[in-house]
Amino acid sequence: MKIFIIALSGAILLLLLMLNKKQLSKLFENLSVFWFRLAFAFLVLFALNIAGGFVGLYFPVNIASGLLLAVLGIPGLAALFSFAFFL
Repeated sequence: MKIFIIALSGAILLLLLMLNKKQLSKLFENLSVFWFRLAFAFLVLFALNIAGGFVGLYFPVNIASGLLLAVLGIPGLAALFSFAFFL
């Protein structure tokens, strides 16, 4: 496992060295947008969990539901509502 992690980090570093400045800045911009969306998704999940407690709906605050909401956006929110309502 240790060798796999070292090889993976080496491969990632080699890919980063092959990128030019413009591609590297675009990559970091996309990563920062994703992390912001993930943080905002957890904020929304926390608010939904509190508000849903008043009406009897439970929204789990975990990494799977956070990623679902961060990647899909509004359709992910609809999926979470349907999971909470039907399950």
